[in-house]
Amino acid sequence: MDCLECKSLEEAFEARLSQYNEARCAAYFRVSTELAAKKNVDMERTRNELEEHQLICASAQAQRLMRTPAGGGLSASVRNSKDFLALSLNDH
Repeated sequence: MDCLECKSLEEAFEARLSQYNEARCAAYFRVSTELAAKKNVDMERTRNELEEHQLICASAQAQRLMRTPAGGGLSASVRNSKDFLALSLNDH
């Protein structure tokens, strides 16, 4: 990816995922799941930020199109979100 924000968000997500996995594997996890739960929330927030940015990022969109099979067009998640948006707009 050429987008610096994509790279930054991807690195942040990987770090949060690693922290969450470490918290889940720690011996104290059996005693208190609160820390692992907090790490999970942090990881999910970071993943959501990355996914939201990738929906509007031209660089990420080009990468998605290159990864889809020939004739596949947009990825399923993008198609589903576009279908949802179209249905929502048609209802109003």
